[in-house]
Amino acid sequence: MAKRDYYDVLGVTREASAEEIKKAYRKIAIKYHPDKNPDDHTAEDKFKEAAEAYEVLSNQEKKARYDRFGHQGMGNGGGYGGGHMNMEDIFSQFGDIFGGGGFGDFFGGGQQRGGRRVRKGSNLRIKLKLNLEEVANGVEKKIKVKRYVACHACDGNGSKNGASLQNCTSCQGSGQVRKVVNTMLGQMVSTATCPTCHGEGKIVTQKCDVCHGEGRELKEEVIPINIPAGVADGMQLSMSGKGNVPERGGIPGDLLIQVEEEPHQFLKRDGNNVVYDQYISFVDAALGANIEVPTIEGKAKISLKAGTQSGEILRLRGKGIKDLNGYGKGDQLVYINVWTPKNLSNSEKETLEKLRNSDNFTPNPGKNEKGFFEKVKEYFQ
Repeated sequence: MAKRDYYDVLGVTREASAEEIKKAYRKIAIKYHPDKNPDDHTAEDKFKEAAEAYEVLSNQEKKARYDRFGHQGMGNGGGYGGGHMNMEDIFSQFGDIFGGGGFGDFFGGGQQRGGRRVRKGSNLRIKLKLNLEEVANGVEKKIKVKRYVACHACDGNGSKNGASLQNCTSCQGSGQVRKVVNTMLGQMVSTATCPTCHGEGKIVTQKCDVCHGEGRELKEEVIPINIPAGVADGMQLSMSGKGNVPERGGIPGDLLIQVEEEPHQFLKRDGNNVVYDQYISFVDAALGANIEVPTIEGKAKISLKAGTQSGEILRLRGKGIKDLNGYGKGDQLVYINVWTPKNLSNSEKETLEKLRNSDNFTPNPGKNEKGFFEKVKEYFQ
């Protein structure tokens, strides 16, 4: 099933401000929140869909990329790794959208899911070089990445054998402490991160022998990356959950992939079109010829008519780059350049001197002949 437009999901226009986007998401999140709609999978799906849309549109960089390239520009499907969403991720990232109390407080339960705010690990950034063929058709790349993953010995909690833990006595495992202050207006209650356990809710009594209490270890991993056709140099794609795991549990960060387009030996990219400069001899221009030109897909034969002029542009339809949003393919434009010889033998000079004053060798462009810039403008309209 195709993804809906993120703006349609939140019911806002593309000109909506950050505050309008936030308000729209808050309204939908309240309506379809799982606590208000228990065992309603349709409501849960809409809740997740709204969270994914907000995750993109509330981020200036992601929003700009989405506005330009749509869903395909968001890597493996956009927010939360192409729709495989984790409810804990949503609550941890957007739980404070209701003003600090989290979703649980808003709906009257007064309890945060999981007892404390879930932390997110740092992102990883890599540069990925692609040749023109890979950019044009899309490609799957397998890359080696060193990243922090959950410790295999303690399952990520940092304790020996994963069992040397106890609830924090300061916050009773909630990760937060409440402070009551008497004022003229009555008692004011505030919450803060527990200074004893630093918000984790647990205390490690014996550290893991492998990770020494950190709860993670550095591993080298081979990650397959699906690059969509039509990406551009400098574009950034993201893979959710393929970054570093934070210390002692939480949500892994993302893997951010910056595309670097390698120059082609013969072809140049111009948007979704490909440009090639073809040099031909004076004889071929005058008499016509059949020649071969390189394309992304290999060689292609083209016919030059007799009397071909320098500056003419031939179009090979569909020989360009696939559009990132799936709107067909670009073309290949072949720019014809008539090569004028620089070194002539005496006999060649004599032959050309005989032709110098011939009527057919005197430039005489007709009224319908277009100049170079007119031809270029015509092809790009």
